Amino acid sequence: MVETQGGEPDDGTAEVLDRPLPDGVRRRVVQIVSDGFGGLTVGELPAQLRQYARFAPNRRAKFAGNAMAAALETDPLFRQRIGEKLREAQPELTGALDSGSAPAAADPLDVAAAAYVLRPAGWVKLVTAAGEEAQRADAERAGEESRAELERLREELTQAREHTRHETERLRAELDASRKEAESLHRKLRSALSDVKRGEAALRKAHAEIEAVRAEGTTQVSAAESETRRLKARLAEAEAALEATRRAAREGRSVEDMRVRLLLDTLLDATQGLRRELALPPVSVRPAETVDAVEPGRMTPKDIAARALSEHDPAILDQLLALPQAHLVVDGYNVTKTGYPQMPLEKQRLRLLGQLSQLAAQTGAEVTCVFDGAELAAPVLLAPPRGVRVLFSKPGVTADELIRQLVRAEPPGRPVIVASTDREVADGVARAGARPVVSAVLLKRLS
Repeated sequence: MVETQGGEPDDGTAEVLDRPLPDGVRRRVVQIVSDGFGGLTVGELPAQLRQYARFAPNRRAKFAGNAMAAALETDPLFRQRIGEKLREAQPELTGALDSGSAPAAADPLDVAAAAYVLRPAGWVKLVTAAGEEAQRADAERAGEESRAELERLREELTQAREHTRHETERLRAELDASRKEAESLHRKLRSALSDVKRGEAALRKAHAEIEAVRAEGTTQVSAAESETRRLKARLAEAEAALEATRRAAREGRSVEDMRVRLLLDTLLDATQGLRRELALPPVSVRPAETVDAVEPGRMTPKDIAARALSEHDPAILDQLLALPQAHLVVDGYNVTKTGYPQMPLEKQRLRLLGQLSQLAAQTGAEVTCVFDGAELAAPVLLAPPRGVRVLFSKPGVTADELIRQLVRAEPPGRPVIVASTDREVADGVARAGARPVVSAVLLKRLS
């Protein structure tokens, strides 16, 4: 050892580290202490470390690291004993440090940790240099990782831009196709409207012709009735003459009998000729059928108005669910808290889902029940019932927004029914083309 002017050995103990021990050096120091710990007796250990004497090295380094580092710093005798164990374990490194030089190929962290334990002259510089070297290595490694991450992000950005460009082109093509299809449908609609207008004009013309024929037939019937009355009068006269002729025949007047018979034959022939000339059809309408009245089994306008369903009638929900490909979206907690708010949330969900499963089996409609994920204290382990899709909103997304997303996902023209009392939800889905119904209607239908 080098002697100072006062005669004391210059072993580096007078040097003081003016900054915290670097993390890498501290870990190596704790490992050196843990390795040399097992070679000491319990009496050679500081009092605060004796409780860790029976620990395995790795477990000792994990649980007693702070205590060992503090003892090494404050207890010179303990540090000297650990230094002796280190010289036995790594003679080359410790010998080089004692001679005042460090091996070129040695790890700077190992050199700094050994210098911190042995405290040779200049050990503070070795520890400081090792800390700076470790920080520089960490900075270089972080820089490399940052450059690699930046390069990866650039590649992902390029891929995302390329994907966005392709997706934009595809959407533009679909939009052009949709526009062309819409124009074709508009042309077909205008053509259909023109056909309807022509049909309505032809129908009005046919009605006018029918009214004209009906008026002409009424006139002809009136003329025929007048002629019939006249013929009946003549027939009455003929019958009177016939009766007189019979009386004359009984009286032997054969000439008058012949004249009466001739007159009667003339009248009958004239009546048959008039019927053939007028082409009168057989009478099919009876006078009683011309009186305006309501027959049994026929509905009046008042009866039809009385059958209109109220917005709160559960039958209106059956009519909506009977539409082809109907989809019922249920605002879960809105319905349960309207119908049975006193029950716990878990029982509310089970009761509603069981009823919705029966409704789906009865109607054959697609049923989706949405619950607000913010209402949950923990994730739900739930087996969805048959025929019912169960969804919970993600964190930061409300059930109302999830319902609007479901409605927007449906193709235009599909019947979508949303059961919720929330006016904002009802207005939003109505603007998207869905049919809102209040929760009370669904509850009545389920009960």
